[in-house]
Amino acid sequence: MTSPTLNQIERACIDLARDGLPITIAAVADRAGISRSTIYRNTDLRTIIEHQQRTAPDGSIIAITDELATLRQTVQTLADTVRQHDAQLRRLTRD
Repeated sequence: MTSPTLNQIERACIDLARDGLPITIAAVADRAGISRSTIYRNTDLRTIIEHQQRTAPDGSIIAITDELATLRQTVQTLADTVRQHDAQLRRLTRD
């Protein structure tokens, strides 16, 4: 799945919410200019829509908070991996 399609889905969800319209697969597909079958076949796209459906109408802050939590966890995981690799490199250079 290309990121432009993901971006189209996210933008369509945001636009629908802003306009006070229900976020449905049909509405998102129409707004994004893609087929409903494309959304139904792709779990990532359906997950984005389902997440947006659960988000409060003024949920841009909620969505941002969720994204920040995910990003913090990702950064922490990467930092742990870098520390492990750094320790491994130090051990290898000492030997």
